[in-house]
Amino acid sequence: MKKLTNKEKEIMELYWQHGPMFVRELQEHYAEPRPHFNTLSTIVRILEREGFLDHKQYGNTYQYYPLISEAEYGRKSMAGIIKNYFDDSYLSAVSSFVKEEKISVEELRELIDQIENSK
Repeated sequence: MKKLTNKEKEIMELYWQHGPMFVRELQEHYAEPRPHFNTLSTIVRILEREGFLDHKQYGNTYQYYPLISEAEYGRKSMAGIIKNYFDDSYLSAVSSFVKEEKISVEELRELIDQIENSK
């Protein structure tokens, strides 16, 4: 899955928070000075082409809605990071967090307990 640019992620977050919207409605969620309508429209069409959004047509205008949830995007992004930077090894990723002290051994034990209890 493609990693979203900062601007694309900002727009997707608005769709995830507010649901289906026309570009004009999307524009209203920005503080002044708001991005230009055509700029937002272009980014929305890119997001649609890349499979993040789809639309329903109402006359000559389109209401866009997300095709992927924020949680799903996060999971797929994490999977891409693990594949690209940790040779597709989740063990290597977790090991790296432990080595860099981003997660403690105690937190790792808690995680193992949660996994075992959820089975």
